[in-house]
Amino acid sequence: MTETTAFSVRGKRVTVVGAARSGIAAAELLVRRGATVTLTDVRESLEQADELRASGVTLELGGHRDATFTEADLVVLSPGVPSRQPVIEHARQAGIPVIGELELASRWLRGKVVAITGTKGKSTTTTLTGRMLEAGGHRVLVGGNIGQALSAQVDQSTDDTIHVVEASSFQLESIETFKPWIAVLLNFSPDHLDRHASVEEYADAKSRIFANQMDTDWAVLNADDVEALSLADGIRSKRVLFSLAGDPAADIALSADTIVRRRRGAEDPLIPLAAVKLLGRHLVADVLAAAAVSSLAGVTPDAMTRAVEGFTGLEHALELVAEFGGVRFVNDSKATNIESARRAIESFGEGLVVVMGGRFKGGDFHDLAAALRARRASVVAIGEARPLIRESLADSVRVHDAADMSAAVRTAFASASPGSTVVLAPACASFDMFRDYADRGRVFKQEVRRLGEEWNSTREQ
Repeated sequence: MTETTAFSVRGKRVTVVGAARSGIAAAELLVRRGATVTLTDVRESLEQADELRASGVTLELGGHRDATFTEADLVVLSPGVPSRQPVIEHARQAGIPVIGELELASRWLRGKVVAITGTKGKSTTTTLTGRMLEAGGHRVLVGGNIGQALSAQVDQSTDDTIHVVEASSFQLESIETFKPWIAVLLNFSPDHLDRHASVEEYADAKSRIFANQMDTDWAVLNADDVEALSLADGIRSKRVLFSLAGDPAADIALSADTIVRRRRGAEDPLIPLAAVKLLGRHLVADVLAAAAVSSLAGVTPDAMTRAVEGFTGLEHALELVAEFGGVRFVNDSKATNIESARRAIESFGEGLVVVMGGRFKGGDFHDLAAALRARRASVVAIGEARPLIRESLADSVRVHDAADMSAAVRTAFASASPGSTVVLAPACASFDMFRDYADRGRVFKQEVRRLGEEWNSTREQ
């Protein structure tokens, strides 16, 4: 439970920056809490403009006015807004408090918070944790960087609610009092270097998830990830370790064909591996993390197993799309960084074809070469990163270029052999060609299905 329930904005002038999902939710919450709210965005128009004005939000579109920041009592940043913009710095220099949407919402939450972060696997772990807790009889709200913004959940928050929050580095970098009962760090590798000034800055943002925890709180950590463990050095919370690789010190681990909890020299069975319906062995680590949280919350093994059995994965996360001509098509559009793409590649066998590219955001494509070579894979490169992908990988595997997703899907199918897989694992952001990773995944699926219809039609002639 948060400690700042006395926080009030009644009668205050609040500027909310960024009119995406989180910013809109924050603006509407602030109005309900008695603030005079200006929502500012660089876009010239906004689909929800009439609805927002009707709710009492003042809109400032087409750019940011300095006075909107320096004359406010509080500035709230949407997660997608870079915090070093001049108008935001001017507000800080004027002594105006600047916080993020996650921090704002958390100040009014009741109940307990489970916060989950990491470079990859956040959405799968967050969703599965919510399902396990619900199966165990808890009242659960899932949101944050996935689904509903946390600000949209405040009015539903009760003393017996467990908020399961996916937390990105963009959200964590601006927290002040946010304090999870259970903080989960799944893994760590370089990412978002188009936004963060350095790997160290990105790491510092991730580690802030532990900053306000006390010795009555818990940290769930990946024993297999040295970098992630190092980010938890010196934390005050109690630790629970999970391991997919068999670390003997892990509390939650695999034993033969079962996920178990180790304590006092015994192994308590939690979930049979046969219940896990997810593509990709690395996703079992997300199940381990969710099981660790659920075990701390008192969820029974039977309830955990029911939740896992009913979960076949998230859209855009190693999502099986179709199979025709003996070729499987898998959508992993959420693999937006090098490490996530490597994990996707390692989930499949020989003859793999990887559709890769977009807006580069840091890392090294050379890190994918060994996994690609081992599978005699080929790559179809798309987007702004095409030249970099070719430069990094052409000496290791065959690299094809494609101008758009339609061409990429067709080139990949032509390159694949029966029994192999085509996977969209971009290792890049989507913003050069698509609205977001979800839009990219939907277009990939649309093009796959269109090609499948053509292929089936040709066979029938």
